[in-house]
Amino acid sequence: MLHESQSDSRSEIDRLMEQYGSGLLRMSALYLKSADLAQDAVQETFIKAYRHFNEYRGGSSEKTWLTTICVNTCRDMLRSAWFRHQSRIDPDSLPERPADFVFPDNTVLTEVMRLPAKYREVILLRYYEGLKLKEVASALQLSDGKVRSRLNKANNILRDRLKEWYYDEES
Repeated sequence: MLHESQSDSRSEIDRLMEQYGSGLLRMSALYLKSADLAQDAVQETFIKAYRHFNEYRGGSSEKTWLTTICVNTCRDMLRSAWFRHQSRIDPDSLPERPADFVFPDNTVLTEVMRLPAKYREVILLRYYEGLKLKEVASALQLSDGKVRSRLNKANNILRDRLKEWYYDEES
């Protein structure tokens, strides 16, 4: 658990980076669809966590607190004028994606990334980050019922889109 003392903040942030950094990086990469932007988002997340270190009161888990900061940072990046400008650049002029974006069979991931943002983020937080429903609700600042509803809708969309991809024993 985080300590109140500012003198401990640096070592606590180091611990949090070690413990949660790779998970936040993975989530950010899926959210932003870019390894470079994901690294920027995670770096910004920990800068914000350091700046607001004394404001953390333990109302949620450390992971939920950091995930909330990270999701908001990713959202801010996606809304930025720079990002909108970059989105208009010809994709063929950009370098290929790094190796960490190669999956043996990316069918499911591709369909998750095609979901509307409000459904994609609950799927990423719940299943890719392994957050509990209450933690997802806290991270997205939504009610538990809204998260359940979005997860249900997202799962239904994915089930329809992926019905030919997997063998359904009930059919």
